[in-house]
Amino acid sequence: MALTAISIFISLLALFYAGLLLFFSRGWMNIPVYERKMTEPQTRISVVMAARDEAEKIGFTISDILAQDYPKHLVEIIVVDDHSTDETANVISAYAEQGVRLIRLNEANPLNSYKKKALTEAIKIAGGELIVATDADCRMGKQWLSTIVSMYEEKGYNLISSPVSFYQEKTFFEELQTLEFQFLIGLGASTIGNKMPSTCNGANLAYRKDVFDELKGFAGIDDLASGDDELFLHKVAAKYPNSIGFCKAKEAVVYTHAKPNLKEFVRQRKRWASKSTRYKNKWMVVIGVSIWLFNLSILLSFLSGFFYDRLFLLGGATILLKFFVELVFMIPVTSFFRRSRLLLFLPLLTIGHIFYFIYIGIAGNSGKYIWKGRLVN
Repeated sequence: MALTAISIFISLLALFYAGLLLFFSRGWMNIPVYERKMTEPQTRISVVMAARDEAEKIGFTISDILAQDYPKHLVEIIVVDDHSTDETANVISAYAEQGVRLIRLNEANPLNSYKKKALTEAIKIAGGELIVATDADCRMGKQWLSTIVSMYEEKGYNLISSPVSFYQEKTFFEELQTLEFQFLIGLGASTIGNKMPSTCNGANLAYRKDVFDELKGFAGIDDLASGDDELFLHKVAAKYPNSIGFCKAKEAVVYTHAKPNLKEFVRQRKRWASKSTRYKNKWMVVIGVSIWLFNLSILLSFLSGFFYDRLFLLGGATILLKFFVELVFMIPVTSFFRRSRLLLFLPLLTIGHIFYFIYIGIAGNSGKYIWKGRLVN
């Protein structure tokens, strides 16, 4: 009797996960590929970023932004040096004659949210109608800004999330991260497509300055080190639920690098998972817990399979179902990023996600983690 009840519970979790992935697939497909309008843009924008110990990469990022095909008189670039211990500030200063503005954080007392503080200081002096946030280690094509602003001027969104991808992978582990990261970006886009926005990425995020001011910026979420992206997205969605878009255009993609080793990867994912403790939308919490239980049930099915053959078979069938619905979701996502070859690694990711979700679900919601050389929570 107990075995039957357990089998039913696992089966229900599997069906829930399958239905959820198919729902996400619909959300991704609901978003049409965006083609920018070839009209002369009118919006003044402020590109803001926080930088800490990014001397090796930030010069490339600034150069990419300066090379945009967007009208120069409508763009300002504000970079905040977050107590860097390398030459980051000097690299930024080298672009002063080209209009790049440098702010140096000089906080006497420790903060738990240095990045939010840095972005807030940049936005305070920003003169743009639209804030475009990115990270100091990113690369972008020349049509990045014009594509995002074209959508903003056409659709009138208060917040626009845009795609981010890893590139220039050097190892198999980094390619596997790219596939997993595209899975996450696809999920975030799909929630917007389903009119239930829940996740985005701060490396490629645009929002109206007046909306940021109206919502008092990061107030209420500034005690958490991470969350300048999706927790702010939740604030906008709560006030303006139909004013969020996803710029599904290849020209709008921002590129960054995967983590070079497992230790750095785990730290990053713990930081991302820590934001879930602040979700106010109970439905999102239910989804997160259900996915965690689903992956745990697969592992327990196989462990219990040594004693009950039926559970071993059920675990195998569940993994096959998991792989199939993830494949259905990932085919169009990887096609958009022109990385369909990565689907060869999906079977490994399908299995690896089981252990990954179980561990990160616990570790990301308990204790502290290292970010940019600091111990935060």
